[in-house]
Amino acid sequence: MAIKTRKIFKRILLALLIIVGVLIVVYWDLVIYGVRQARGQMNIIYNARPVEEFLHDPDFPDSLRRKLVLINEVRRYAIDSLGLKDTRNYKTLYDQKGEEIMWVVTASEPFRLKAKEWTFPVLGSVPYKGFFNKDLAVALRDELKKEGWDVSIRNPGGWSTLGWFTDPILSKMLERNEGDLANLIIHEMSHATIFVKDSIDFNENLATFIGDRGAEKFLIHKYGIHSAEYQTYLNEDTDYLKFSDHMLRGTEKLDSLYKTMSENDPKEKKAELKKEMIEKIVASLDTLTLSEDNNPSERYSKNLPNNAYFMNFRRYQARQEIFWDEYRNQFRSNLKAYVEYLSEKYPFL
Repeated sequence: MAIKTRKIFKRILLALLIIVGVLIVVYWDLVIYGVRQARGQMNIIYNARPVEEFLHDPDFPDSLRRKLVLINEVRRYAIDSLGLKDTRNYKTLYDQKGEEIMWVVTASEPFRLKAKEWTFPVLGSVPYKGFFNKDLAVALRDELKKEGWDVSIRNPGGWSTLGWFTDPILSKMLERNEGDLANLIIHEMSHATIFVKDSIDFNENLATFIGDRGAEKFLIHKYGIHSAEYQTYLNEDTDYLKFSDHMLRGTEKLDSLYKTMSENDPKEKKAELKKEMIEKIVASLDTLTLSEDNNPSERYSKNLPNNAYFMNFRRYQARQEIFWDEYRNQFRSNLKAYVEYLSEKYPFL
């Protein structure tokens, strides 16, 4: 009987090994990507040092020390007053030594605002791909361009591992002003609290909303509603909302244009119409009344934005009015109650 049991066990084990082997072969690229990402993440975590070391280091600049204290205050406020999840995140600091450490590649169809998606375990479909190696990010960008995609590559100010790893403070975060820094920390903490599988646009829009509202509340709590810190944040946020609303209207114009095109239309003609539309969207940026920038179109003087760039505004801003309506009408601007409601409605992954 024991011999028979061992034979059955060996067969089961062999079958499992075969299945694992087949999966590794089929998903080899994904396995390699996962290993590289884990290695990059582990390198950052391993080389990050406890915040307390920097706070007690006499050679560490006072201005940066104050930012570290501020991050801890933001973190505590987000947990106690906003109801975000308490994790080990942002208790260590990784020195980037002035260098970028992550690159994110996004892509869209050239004549339709439809993102390319990559599928990952647990997360599901994701419309971007991150790298801790610039060469790999550039190689993917170039490959996608050859395939005909509109591609964008950018350096994120921060990212969340959703509580799976200990996310450190990155030294470049300390270059931000008080409001921008508070917004970033609360945005990323929101991801570790509410994250819905296969719903990146929802997740990013929601984290944007919670980050914006949470930063406002924190700055008023710490500095006061008439403080320079709060007023600076308010002016910058107002400018960005005007800018992003303009770009969202631009996406609607591009959508309308693409719907007039057919597969039989010459590619060159479609590309020319697309270029003309984007040029109009960019040029009309200068009609906006912004407090910090009189000629926002100049940032695109060398390179026009493409579909992948416009898709970012949908990913982070297109659903803000939906959240605003719920926040104001159902929760009377009580952000903690709203976060608790969303946490119950959308179980984490």
